[in-house]
Amino acid sequence: MSAEQIRVTAFVHGHVQGVGFRWWTRSRALELGLVGYAANQRDGRVLVVAEGERTSVDALLAALRSPRTPGRVDAVVDRFDDARGDLVGFVEK
Repeated sequence: MSAEQIRVTAFVHGHVQGVGFRWWTRSRALELGLVGYAANQRDGRVLVVAEGERTSVDALLAALRSPRTPGRVDAVVDRFDDARGDLVGFVEK
């Protein structure tokens, strides 16, 4: 029996563009066995969509909120949904 698979959609606010934040997020997600993407938004936020086991998704969110990120994270606004299974790998957009 496999662990619960979930999807998180998170908007990361702060100084998170042009500082290697998407690359860093991709590295953390791959270490955790997640699939999805990190994409710059026109308003300066980074959108992170990730799917995988709940514990791994929670670990990624904790990493996004930690003081060890590139740049400066002011807030992470997240929403959980059922996994869709439509993502492959983890990419920067």
